[in-house]
Amino acid sequence: VQLQASGGGLVQAGGSLRLSCAASGRTFGSYAMGWFRQAPGKEREFVAAINWSGGSTYYADSVKGRFTISRDNAKNTVYLQMNSLKPEDTAVYYCAARVASGSYYANDYDYWGQGTQVTVSS
Repeated sequence: VQLQASGGGLVQAGGSLRLSCAASGRTFGSYAMGWFRQAPGKEREFVAAINWSGGSTYYADSVKGRFTISRDNAKNTVYLQMNSLKPEDTAVYYCAARVASGSYYANDYDYWGQGTQVTVSS
């Protein structure tokens, strides 16, 4: 499966952005999807994940209550709604897919998108 992330940009602290990740292929509905991020000089970290049906979601503590992951299997797309953004949310955000349940670990994912830059100014 090929993944294309979009929706990043520059926003002021307290603002919102919605990231999208469009997937190719007819089996999107069988994949769990995740969002990760990587800030300069830091390791890639887990942000959120969702299982194949959308019935189960997982969040990093740092984004819980501010970010929401969702998916539309008819559109082969997963979303990350980001509210109350903070400067520490600044990073390149990546979407990823795996054939199994959602996971917190980057190494568990089989497919990755190219990333989209999110910059939050103070």
